[in-house]
Amino acid sequence: MFLPKALRLAPALLLAAGLTAQPVAAAITDAPKPAQASKIKVETFASGLEAPWGMQFLPDGRILVTERDGRMRLVSKDGKVSDPIAGVPAVAAEGQGGLLDVLLAPDFADSATIYFSYGEPRDGGKNGTSVARAKLVLDGQGGHLEDVKVVFRQQPAADSGHHFGSRLVWAPDGTLFITTGERNSLRQQAQNPANDIGKVIRINPDGTVPDDNPKLPGWAPEVWSIGHRNMQGAALRPETGQLYTVEHGPRGGDELNRPEKGKNYGWPVITYGIDYSGVPIGEGIKEKEGLEQPVYYWVPSIATSGLAFYTGDLFPDWKGNAFVGGLAGAVVERLVFDGDEVVAAEPFDMGKRIRDVRQGPDGALWLLADDTGEILRVTAAG
Repeated sequence: MFLPKALRLAPALLLAAGLTAQPVAAAITDAPKPAQASKIKVETFASGLEAPWGMQFLPDGRILVTERDGRMRLVSKDGKVSDPIAGVPAVAAEGQGGLLDVLLAPDFADSATIYFSYGEPRDGGKNGTSVARAKLVLDGQGGHLEDVKVVFRQQPAADSGHHFGSRLVWAPDGTLFITTGERNSLRQQAQNPANDIGKVIRINPDGTVPDDNPKLPGWAPEVWSIGHRNMQGAALRPETGQLYTVEHGPRGGDELNRPEKGKNYGWPVITYGIDYSGVPIGEGIKEKEGLEQPVYYWVPSIATSGLAFYTGDLFPDWKGNAFVGGLAGAVVERLVFDGDEVVAAEPFDMGKRIRDVRQGPDGALWLLADDTGEILRVTAAG
């Protein structure tokens, strides 16, 4: 319920009006492990990749993989890595930037269209997150891109090698969600709804803006939600069709969020983390009226990257659970839900930096390890 500012600031007036203050919903962390531990087997399916970032399963069983330095490759059904796909545009492969996520168009089987995000070089030595679409032409063991067209450019550009965000997710209505980072150097701009810094973006497949975007006063028309740090995982929850994201906190405070239309997720005003120097960030508080709380958070950070909801049959007990990759944590963490709340968490120690998490067509959980350049396949142990 929206309350006028005078009522929000004066509890006595609330009581006099017969109203009660609405408490900020408590965020959840450090959930207990499930009563029954999962038994898994992890095998290396492919190796020899360099800093892999995103992957998609093609209808023919091959895997399309991006490498941060600017290469896109195919991985065959027996794990062989192809030569680079030609036609990828130049990328700003500096720091955390480069060629990042990749997504098949819903009609890929007919159109061969893919979408990919990347750090794009801009004027004056700056860069920014951009999203392009292209036709993937397959020829034998490799392929090339045709008709490359940029459909989104994050504005403003920054002189930074940090916090590009860049996950891509199709909404149920066919619009495209794009996550962006606040570039670190532009941290405060995450609270400015007039730009694309630290935002969830929602566009049509051709780059135009949907009529039903928030478009609140002062908001850029493509902006869906604001107040994000660096979202490197995003997925739809099958039961609800809602978008969920994971974003990196600073020193502590990684978050799982459910970004909703027109809402503010707080960064850098509120956070469960602190700066790397040890000093508080923003107002040095964890909650504030008008700012959304995470669904779940991590202290210490696991450096969240990659998010998938499990719907397969290989692990019946996992259906509806979320899986989050951890870079610094070198884990994949299973999150068990009861309604909208996380009630259990089960970390699996991978010993490798997990960049992306996907469910494969075989029902297995597939992972990208960016430090070892591997694709890992997780199945049930016998």
